Amino acid sequence: MRVVKYFIVIAVALLAAAIIYIYAGIYPMGADVPHNKLSYWLLETVREQSVASASKDIRVPALDDPELLLAGGADYNDMCTACHLKPGQEQSDMSIGLYPKPPNLSLKTKGHGDAVQNSRRQFWIIKHGIKASGMPAWGPTHDDERIWAMVAFLQKLPELTPLQYQIVTARNSSSTQPHH
Repeated sequence: MRVVKYFIVIAVALLAAAIIYIYAGIYPMGADVPHNKLSYWLLETVREQSVASASKDIRVPALDDPELLLAGGADYNDMCTACHLKPGQEQSDMSIGLYPKPPNLSLKTKGHGDAVQNSRRQFWIIKHGIKASGMPAWGPTHDDERIWAMVAFLQKLPELTPLQYQIVTARNSSSTQPHH
């Protein structure tokens, strides 16, 4: 019984310390001050596990249609390059100022599992966004087909030269719609 009382006292003390810490405003929330290692690990782990769990049952369509590549490329150029960059670009005002730093999607990186799992993950992130990261949820304004087009484009993006990127991402000048 004594052990239970000590456990309760310790738990209450830890809860009180956490509340004092939170309301004292001690933790730096500016995007120009990185998280400490424990906070960063916790946030990254929660994000990755959440996205993996939420995206595991998404059915991935065929992503090799050239029309998807063109449509997704134009959208990526308009909506994503300020943060995620394009071939030949190393940084932008947005990519410098955001924390956590957005990944440069024009570079080859190790994926998150196999190609299907990576496609599911990309689709889910584009559709739902990531809280407190600057990544918006495009699902409210873009249908699934349009989001899959961006995923198809992301599969090819690291292979594109700056000139190829410029060609693939150009929109028809008579409209704001992608090549169709």
